Amino acid sequence: MMRLLRLSFLLFLATSLKLAVLAVADTNRGTGDLGLIIERETGSVLIFSSQERRVLNRVEGLGDLSHASVVFSPDQRFGYVFGRDGGLTKVDLLDARIEKRIVQAGNSIGGAISDDGALVAVANYEPGGIRVFDARSLDEVANIPAAKEGKGSKALGLEDVPGRKFVFSLWETGETWIADFSTGNVPIITKMQSGDRPYDALVTPDGRYYIAGLFGEDRLAAIDLWQASPVSKPILEGYRRGAKELPVYKMPHLEGWAVAGSRIVLPAVGSHELLWADVGTFAEIGRTPVHSQPVFAVARPDGRQVWVNFAHPDNDVLQVVDSQTLQVVKEWKAGPAVLHIEFTPRGNEAWVSVRDLNKVQIYDAHTFEKKAELDAKSPSGIFMSARAHRTGF
Repeated sequence: MMRLLRLSFLLFLATSLKLAVLAVADTNRGTGDLGLIIERETGSVLIFSSQERRVLNRVEGLGDLSHASVVFSPDQRFGYVFGRDGGLTKVDLLDARIEKRIVQAGNSIGGAISDDGALVAVANYEPGGIRVFDARSLDEVANIPAAKEGKGSKALGLEDVPGRKFVFSLWETGETWIADFSTGNVPIITKMQSGDRPYDALVTPDGRYYIAGLFGEDRLAAIDLWQASPVSKPILEGYRRGAKELPVYKMPHLEGWAVAGSRIVLPAVGSHELLWADVGTFAEIGRTPVHSQPVFAVARPDGRQVWVNFAHPDNDVLQVVDSQTLQVVKEWKAGPAVLHIEFTPRGNEAWVSVRDLNKVQIYDAHTFEKKAELDAKSPSGIFMSARAHRTGF
C-alpha cells in the first residue's frame, strides 16, 4: 500500500513539474522575433511574432499614430512609439501593456534611441527642436529648442549615431545640429548650415555619414561624422538636371532611403525615379525609372534588392529593383494604400502593410510568393525589434 501511495505521489509530482515547465515556457519567451504594427486609425499597436507569422496581442490607447514610428530597447523588450500628437509611449512587448506614456509636445514626427539604450529623443514640429528622455523612466533629460525669428523650427531627420549622439535637421533654419551626450546629460551642440528646407535623412550603417535631403535645392547635403570638426557639404548637385518637376504628393520621410551594399538609393523628390550613388564618394552611379513617385526605398538586409512603394494615387503598386543592374525585376499590385515595407532580420521575408485592405501581407523575399496575411486595423508602419541593433533604425 505504501509503495502504491509513493508511486502515485511521484507521478503527481512529475506531472505538476511538467505543467509548471510548460507554463513558464509559454509565458517567458525571447524577444528577437517580436515587433510592432501601427494601427493608425485606432491608436493601437499589434505585437507580433515574425517567426510564427501571427499576432500575439493588441495594445490600445496610444493616441494619434499618423506617421508613427518605433525604436526598441537593446534587449528588444520595450518599443518606444512616437505619435503625431507629441506622444511618447513605452510599450512592454512581453507583458503587452503600456509601461508609460507622456505627451511631450504638440506635434512630433519620429525619434531615436542612443547607442547605449539610455536616452530616447523625439523630433518636434511644435514647438520645434528635440526633447530627450531617460529610456527607463521617460523623465526629461534635455530640451533642445530651435527657432527662427522667434518661431519654432521643425525638427526632422532625427538619427542616432555612435558615441551617444543624435543628429537632426531643421526645416525653417536649414541647419543640421549634432547633440553630443557622451560626457553626460548636458549636451554639446554643434550647428552647421545644410541648405533650404531639409526634410529627411539617412545615416549609413557604420554611422559615418549623415545625408539630408533638401526640398528647396537641387542637391543633397552630407556630413562626415568621423571628422573632428564635421561640416555639411553639397553632394549630387544638379541631380534634377533641369527636368520638369512633377507634383509632389508625398515626400519621403521617416528614413525612407536605404544603403544597399556600397550604394545609396534615394527616392528622387518630384520625379519618378530612384537615384543611386556611391557610399563615400557620393558620385552618381545611375538611375532607375520607376512606376510613380517613390516614397520608401527599403533594402533587403543583404543589399541585393530594394523594394519600393509609391505615393497616392499610385500607392497600390510594389516594385523590386536589383541593386547591381539597377533594373526593376518585379512589379505587382498588392492592394490599395501600400504604406510600409519591413524585412525580417535575415531578409527571408518582406512584410507589407496595405491600409485599405486592413492587412499585412507577408512575402518570400526571393520568390515573391505571398506566404501569409495578418489582419490589422488600417496598418501603417511595421517595425521588427531587431532594429534595436542597427544604427539609424
